[in-house]
Amino acid sequence: MVARILVELREKLVSFYSDIGRPSIDPELMIRMLIVGYCYGIRSERQLCEEVELHLAYRWFCRLDLDDQVPDHSTFSVNRHGRFRDSDILRQVFEAVVWACMDAGLVKGEGFAVDASVIEANASRYHGKAPDEIDWSVPERQSRAAAEFLAGLDDEDPDANRKPPKLVSPSDPCSAWTAKANKRVQFGYGLNYLIDIAHAIIVDVEPTPARTYDEVASTKTMLDRTEQRFGLKPKRLAADTAYGTGRFRLAGWPQNYTAHPGPRCQRARRWHVIAQRLSLGPAARRLHLPER
Repeated sequence: MVARILVELREKLVSFYSDIGRPSIDPELMIRMLIVGYCYGIRSERQLCEEVELHLAYRWFCRLDLDDQVPDHSTFSVNRHGRFRDSDILRQVFEAVVWACMDAGLVKGEGFAVDASVIEANASRYHGKAPDEIDWSVPERQSRAAAEFLAGLDDEDPDANRKPPKLVSPSDPCSAWTAKANKRVQFGYGLNYLIDIAHAIIVDVEPTPARTYDEVASTKTMLDRTEQRFGLKPKRLAADTAYGTGRFRLAGWPQNYTAHPGPRCQRARRWHVIAQRLSLGPAARRLHLPER
């Protein structure tokens, strides 16, 4: 299945590589390595490169010979914030897997469940500051994460009537100060899942800051995208009690759905996906696709 999904990967990425310059790392190799990391819970990309270097089964899956060199860990962050983001290739790989599940009859599209998992951000909980205490104009604050945070403030819905956050992380301001999942207070993100309950297949995912308002509002985004991409419009939607609040309706609860707030669906288990925010290294490099 993986080989069938990745067969057209190179053609979709051709426009993001230069015709001249030194050979780059094969994007199919990087995605195969990321799949290994997700399947076996390898959180660190440094550790992932070390595991692929030593593990023969991982090398076989990544199509590496014994004398082939494993990419450096920094290659992933450069491509994640560059070619992979610009081409939306990881979303295309995910949707290709969903299509494969639909072709196999594993996705019925009659009932969905929605839930979220909290992922700890790579930011110290001891260095949070109030929003009005941070000067974003100083040079040490001019980072990619800060630029995305400030751009998000400009795009925020003015009618949302939301309170400003209590604390903001200077190193990762897009994360939210949260105490969810019965853990200590920390900066984190919410990974929201839309799951087909017939065989517990994840049909869409949407990351947000770990705030209830954002997590609930992402449900409409996932429902609309699933209907647009796959033509799936469920008759039932299962969710826990947080999704049945008034805020959920204000965030755009679709009135033609039958909601079933209450205990979490047993088949819609929590699926934890690794989400690390790495610094973007120098990206001004001219690379071309390597020969097969």
